[in-house]
Amino acid sequence: MIPPIALELSVICLAIFLLMADAFYVKTNKHILGMAAILGLLGVLAMSFFLAPAAVGLRPDAFYVLDPLALFFKRFALIATVLTIVLAIDYQPIIQRLVPAAAPHGGVGEFYVLPVFICVGLMFMASAADFIMIFVSLELVTIGFYVMVPYMRRSVTSLEAGTKYLILGALSTGFLVYGITWIFGMTGQTSLQKISVLLGTLPETANVGLLFGLGLVLVALGFKIAAAPFQLWAPDVYQGAPTPVTAFLSVGSKAAGFVVLMRVLETFLSVPAIAEKVMPVVCLLAALTLIYGNLAAMPQTNLKRLLAYSSIAHAGYLLMGIASIGAPFAGRAVVFYLAGYLLMTFLAFLVIVPVTKATGGDDISHFNGLSSRAPMLAFALMLAMLSLVGLPLTVGFLGKFFIFESAMQQENYWLVGIGILTVACGFYYYLKVIRAMYWLPAPEGSGEVAVSMISKVAIFVLAALILILGVFPQPLLQLLP
Repeated sequence: MIPPIALELSVICLAIFLLMADAFYVKTNKHILGMAAILGLLGVLAMSFFLAPAAVGLRPDAFYVLDPLALFFKRFALIATVLTIVLAIDYQPIIQRLVPAAAPHGGVGEFYVLPVFICVGLMFMASAADFIMIFVSLELVTIGFYVMVPYMRRSVTSLEAGTKYLILGALSTGFLVYGITWIFGMTGQTSLQKISVLLGTLPETANVGLLFGLGLVLVALGFKIAAAPFQLWAPDVYQGAPTPVTAFLSVGSKAAGFVVLMRVLETFLSVPAIAEKVMPVVCLLAALTLIYGNLAAMPQTNLKRLLAYSSIAHAGYLLMGIASIGAPFAGRAVVFYLAGYLLMTFLAFLVIVPVTKATGGDDISHFNGLSSRAPMLAFALMLAMLSLVGLPLTVGFLGKFFIFESAMQQENYWLVGIGILTVACGFYYYLKVIRAMYWLPAPEGSGEVAVSMISKVAIFVLAALILILGVFPQPLLQLLP
């Protein structure tokens, strides 16, 4: 019988093996480390389908659960890490140029190993049922990103992004620890299940302290998911970080933050007096995030920065689903949206990396005339943009539809109205990218854009899934917890 923690142990062993192999691997080409990481993670992903959800979390003192939600997001983290390493393989020439090293190709191997360590933290976050476990796994993820965001040490923008992420990340960690301390002080417990049981027995006077502690935890998680008004770090960090790291931050870190948010809110919303105070705050956060993310994305001229504000906007749609958590399908709608967001975002970044290598930049102007230089890449990026905006027959449309349906069932009509208006804003800035590729002339002297075979395969698979799941979502819905 496979133990419930087998997936995390397997990924830890893989990460340590890759780290040791990098230390003793004498050849200059580090691509083999990336390929080994991809094959190892795909093996763990295959093993996850032989591991049924266990009743580990039924004990009141459990700090680790393996319920369907946890198992789904472990697979989510594994797929996101595989796609990140695919991006890193294409991105290696830029890393070699901007990372000072004593030996040729030095400093590249760690760029393939660190995402695997971060994956372990994401997988533990998916199963965390205790505030201590949440904190430790969250710090494992965050420390990995502290190293990866400023990885290109010869790039001023990368160093600036790393500094901002470090300072604001440490600040959010302080909020998290202080909030956990308040909750522990009021309940004497850190286990989410024990807290859920105790909440019904505490006097109403304890609600003030619980709400204060929960508020501090929400501030910390708001930073992780880039929700307004805790999103100020996202644009600069997304633009300055290496492109594979930007994609990983945008998808993996955000998804893990929402899993923790769902578990924490599920614990506290069982008390009506707390629920009636917390849910309006979540609705307000959703509205602010939707408005800020979409309006700020409209004037952007850098594609990575545009996707940073787009990521903020999508956090708003996901918060709309969290605010409608009482609806029968709300939880699954949030998970479906995150799965679709993974496909759309990584497809966009799989196009950005080769174009950046060919043109030397990631402004929207660098994509001018891409349809004539690389028709396949132009079509893939167009499909990603149309799905992100929520065009019918794509997975992005169904994701928004399920979120809006849940909000309507909870009678959050004003939030749905804001969501519809902000979708209209999205048409402007996403179609701006499509206009550059198909209507504007290519720069003089620009040639074809080279794409590696592994990236071509990933692009084809993601594009096909976006279209197939946009018409026939049942396969994904059957996998949802």
